[in-house]
Amino acid sequence: MSLAAPRPEPTAEPAPATAPVLIGAPSCDVYGSDLQLLQTVAGLRERGLPVVVVAPEDGPLRGRLEALGVSVRLLPTPVLRRGDATPAGLLRLGGRSVTGLRLARRLIRETGAGVVCANTVTVPGWLAAARSMGVPSLCHVHEAEAQDARWVRRALAAPLRLADTVVVNSRTTRETLLEVAPALAGRTRLIHNGVEPPPGPVAPPVRRPGAPYRLVVVGRISARKAPHVAVAATALLRAQGREVELELCGTPGPGQEEYDARLRARAERPDLRGTIRFAGYTAPVWPALERADAVVATSLGESFGNVVVEGQLACRPVIATAVQGHLETVRDGHTGLLVPTLDPAALAGAVARLMDDGELAERLARTGRERGLADFGVDRYRQRVGEVIDELR
Repeated sequence: MSLAAPRPEPTAEPAPATAPVLIGAPSCDVYGSDLQLLQTVAGLRERGLPVVVVAPEDGPLRGRLEALGVSVRLLPTPVLRRGDATPAGLLRLGGRSVTGLRLARRLIRETGAGVVCANTVTVPGWLAAARSMGVPSLCHVHEAEAQDARWVRRALAAPLRLADTVVVNSRTTRETLLEVAPALAGRTRLIHNGVEPPPGPVAPPVRRPGAPYRLVVVGRISARKAPHVAVAATALLRAQGREVELELCGTPGPGQEEYDARLRARAERPDLRGTIRFAGYTAPVWPALERADAVVATSLGESFGNVVVEGQLACRPVIATAVQGHLETVRDGHTGLLVPTLDPAALAGAVARLMDDGELAERLARTGRERGLADFGVDRYRQRVGEVIDELR
């Protein structure tokens, strides 16, 4: 039996072939799912399709979207945050969604959208609005939160029954989703992320005599991304007499200000003072990766892990936690090194291994880049997403 709710009769004439694709986004940031939104839009624009992107607030993604000829609209539609993942939080979200649904319907009608896309499960109101107006819809699922309570995962997956197509970014995401919503299998499409390579030629890092070994972590400053593990590993390496520095590229996620403060306080203790750099939001990321001798990804969970692929495309050896999506982008000992989560000693050991074996570091860098280009290129991604949109139009 299908999970799909019956589609109402369209409230307007069928959309013309040039009707815009309307994409609802949870933010205008430029992190993982936001970067994939940018690639989706680029692919649609290459196909000559007009695109309207809607977000609840402004941010750095807006300028990059507008440079592609995209109309960006700011609309106070509700976004599901981790703090809403409680019975009371979901009730509050439902209350906010009433107003959001009205605004979303108005904008769909105003733009004459031919297809509506929700970029992540955190903006399910767009699926409800599209279904109520008889407009085809798609949700691009980037989340694979297997650690959440089963009822929370079911609640997050429930609005997806309103979508005509569900795109998932990894096998991990698909398996996590279908575990709680198996009836979605028939409409779920796997399209691995497409990651833009750095401009110009790249090569493995060249060790500078007497220079410290530089590590970089790129991503939100949050407990879930766990940069504190990289900080602790840096302290262990320095205690061994190894000259190591660490650069953290990212800003605190919502509600992570206290975590950020604790991390900065740890970095100011005597054993680390002057060796940890907080670079803040960094875009483009390539100069930071070019400065690094190795890229470290310490996350406790990833559905895909764009940063790992960016490190590989930058021809840097990558050390990543052995979680979910990282297992799809890193072959241990071949395209990078895998370590357990929350294990500074294991991370420090992997860094020491690269420092002591330059041939290994160079081989990981080169094979990582080769696989990144072959498996996670933007041309493949844009083509496949465009084909899915064409099927809905």
